[in-house]
Amino acid sequence: MEKIELLSPAGSPECLNAAVGEGADAVYLGLKTFNARLRSANFAYSQYEGALRSLHKMGKKLYVAVNTVFEQRESDRMYQLLKYLSQTGPDAVIAQDLGVIKMAHSYFPDIKIHASTQMNVSSSEAVKTLSQYGVKRFVLARELSAKEIESVSKGANAEIEVFVHGALCVSSSGLCLFSSFLGGKSANRGLCTQACRRLYSTDSEESGYYFSPGDLQLIENVKTLAGLGVSAFKIEGRMKSAEYVAAVTSAYRLVLDALDAPENVYEKAVGRALEILKGDFARSKTTYLFNDDAGFSWLEPSQNGGTGIFLGKIEKTYGPPENPLAIIQGCDVAVEEGDSIRLHSANDLRRVSCKISFAQKKGSVLRISIPEGFKAGDSVYLIQKKAKNRRYSDVIPHNLNAFKKQPGFDSAPAMEIAPLKKSRNYAKNAGSELKEGLYVFVSCIKDLYIAQTYRASGVIVPWNKETEASVIRHQSGPLPFKNEKIIFFLDPVTTDEEDEKLAASLPVLLRNGYKFFIVNNLSQFYFLKKTAGAKIIAGPYIYTFNRYSLSLALDLGAEFFITPLENNRQNLEKTFLPRDRSRAFITIYGNPALFRIRAGLGPAYKFKHFTDNHEDVFRISSLFAAKSATNTIVTTEKPFSITDKTPFLKQAGFSRFILDFSTAPLKKHIFKDVLKSVENAAPIYGSSRFNWKNGFYQLKEDSPLHDAVKTELKPNK
Repeated sequence: MEKIELLSPAGSPECLNAAVGEGADAVYLGLKTFNARLRSANFAYSQYEGALRSLHKMGKKLYVAVNTVFEQRESDRMYQLLKYLSQTGPDAVIAQDLGVIKMAHSYFPDIKIHASTQMNVSSSEAVKTLSQYGVKRFVLARELSAKEIESVSKGANAEIEVFVHGALCVSSSGLCLFSSFLGGKSANRGLCTQACRRLYSTDSEESGYYFSPGDLQLIENVKTLAGLGVSAFKIEGRMKSAEYVAAVTSAYRLVLDALDAPENVYEKAVGRALEILKGDFARSKTTYLFNDDAGFSWLEPSQNGGTGIFLGKIEKTYGPPENPLAIIQGCDVAVEEGDSIRLHSANDLRRVSCKISFAQKKGSVLRISIPEGFKAGDSVYLIQKKAKNRRYSDVIPHNLNAFKKQPGFDSAPAMEIAPLKKSRNYAKNAGSELKEGLYVFVSCIKDLYIAQTYRASGVIVPWNKETEASVIRHQSGPLPFKNEKIIFFLDPVTTDEEDEKLAASLPVLLRNGYKFFIVNNLSQFYFLKKTAGAKIIAGPYIYTFNRYSLSLALDLGAEFFITPLENNRQNLEKTFLPRDRSRAFITIYGNPALFRIRAGLGPAYKFKHFTDNHEDVFRISSLFAAKSATNTIVTTEKPFSITDKTPFLKQAGFSRFILDFSTAPLKKHIFKDVLKSVENAAPIYGSSRFNWKNGFYQLKEDSPLHDAVKTELKPNK
């Protein structure tokens, strides 16, 4: 059997040492900027270069994560970083942004690119789409079954990498907007605040961690995975401890090395690996959707979102308030001074990790030192054992004087966007077919009958089974809009099977006068570009935050763009220069899908609304999904609105706008009120601006983090 690469996380030099010491074939790490784990320690340039030289001497590989989106104003910094990486020669760069791929392919073709899981690659067509731009490996979306992984692998012309262990996102890979909506801390920018791990209260007055999944563990499925044509097994955990990295790497190394051994030897290796993984101090384990039979076992609402071995709840505290001790009854876990614990307040407002300076255990009664401010009822978890610390050889040389390279001060080459009339897919009068004005995005076919009360320039409808039945089999009768005014919004979550169904429908749709398709997954570019007469609009999930991503989307066949919902005005105007603004659609109203979950949670969760600790209200439903029984979305009750900014946008040269009602059935009175606010250029009371005014939250590289999910191991004296 062809050797499978074991790829381990290196969030710090200590984790790097552990990964290499336990047999990883390759490691992935981030530098101080443009990576999806900005809260991990990451590496200075000299440390990275020293590690790279050492690893290459060992015959091992190093991949650099540049897996966040960048704004147009950051183009120079991205260009400088890629030039530096081209000069230093990592084995690959892991990228999410189409702009990174375009920039690397155009100016640094020697850089080998791996497509991040944040690109939501879930079909072989997506692989084919990007392979032509120098992408050599694809890290698949984590919510795929074994059958779906095999389908991609067999149809791919590139290496396939899959996550086998570690934390999961409840939202489909790369599609979460929740953290960004709460305050600009975008998962697409490496600053996710893990809204999925929070405590929520439902409309039935119950509470739980309803969206906090367990941790992926495919150790018992290694042989199955190996037979699917996968090139690399990836372990998640750049924010985890060296102890975690060591345990997980050693477990998977043990099983991979036994793949070709007799069955009894292999089974013993799996058994031993399972014992090792009991000590990874992580959440409960799940195979997620890999076996197609997980049900909802990967969600445990009763367990809070943190990691560690549960020691118990604090019965009482005593001693001075600034240096308290806590009593925990019924603890059957050995704890000692120097171990690390995490405390989690009962109201979910505070989580703190620390090393304990005092521990005394008599029977099942544990007395330990805790940080100030915790009280009876708060939970305590063991997250690291001092006794288990193992010394590994340093990978990074102690003397780094030889490594003095830094990114320079070069300016990124200007990326010109061809005018619409000169675009590759231009056809006569193409621009006039998408008229300027207001477009209405509805959740289902029946909502078109409400939308027809306004003479919109066009309507957008999600492409799903109901839509297909209406427009191909005419089960809903004549529609209230002309076919050429109807635009289909393609689901950002797709697979080979779903792509094949859509491709089969295209000839019928085009014959009936339907021309326009909003693409939200890379795979959809592949067959739409080859379909004569199909017009492509790059959707909000293509993440065109810069002119380089715009350019690549144009290369892939897009003529128009719906700007990402996370975008802000300043970046919008920098990305779309005045001569380009006729290509842009701007969403000026909507209830964005914050989570897009590839599971139908209806049977498990009967509630429709839930609130967080700040009394913000959210809604859970299955309305929008292409497979309504097996998909769920979570939206905010508070709409996003910039309806009052429309006159300024028109003055700036933007001319196409979207009212998005796609995440709930359209109600006449709401539709009427929103249209009135547009007509009067008036704000909508109680709405959110999302990131429109303030933009993304900016983390200063030299500033401390003051975030609830930040973990610091400080002695509690």
